[in-house]
Amino acid sequence: MIKVLIADDQAMVRQGFGALLAAQPDLVVVGDAADGAQAVSAARRLDPDVVLMDVRMPVLDGLAATRELLGTRPAERPKVLILTTFDLDDYVYEALRAGASGFLLKDAPAADLVHAVRVVASGDALLAPAVTRRLIAEFAARPDRHRPRPTVLARLTPRETEVLRLIARGRSNSEIAADLVVAEQTVKTHVGRVLTKLGLRDRAQAVVLAYETGLVAAGE
Repeated sequence: MIKVLIADDQAMVRQGFGALLAAQPDLVVVGDAADGAQAVSAARRLDPDVVLMDVRMPVLDGLAATRELLGTRPAERPKVLILTTFDLDDYVYEALRAGASGFLLKDAPAADLVHAVRVVASGDALLAPAVTRRLIAEFAARPDRHRPRPTVLARLTPRETEVLRLIARGRSNSEIAADLVVAEQTVKTHVGRVLTKLGLRDRAQAVVLAYETGLVAAGE
């Protein structure tokens, strides 16, 4: 069972998402929160697998809550799926940099929400790669003195660098395996090494870093 925590300042949204997710045989809603501070507290208490995190909330917004939650918990910390009404939002980009695993528009079809929770929980693939790549490319093009330098990629072997480039282009493990003509298990090993060497928690952060270091450019 995938345990889900819903954080949104609108009660109707929490109830609607809760009913939808609770109806799935492999999902269970363990709690909800009306603001970011409550979300952090509930996540630490209930230990969910996935936190649905609204961007704009009182007390503590979704960005600050994501930073606090993911910055202080060990490796088993939950995955964060950002919910937003905007498909290009500075908060969403910053949340991805802070460790969120992906984002979903609130007006997305119900089936997309269910699928998103499962995808984020598995950690196997980046959610909505086409939209997320567009978001990252939009903001990665802006000057930022905190952006990682390309030299960080020197830690990777040439093959690992190529795997990172393909991840940033939205390829799944099976697609990368086909592109490189290797076994899918070999790709999983490469992905794991890339994340470990670069100190990243999942593929979403890998995509952010690939754009910010210039390994991949917008439009590729």
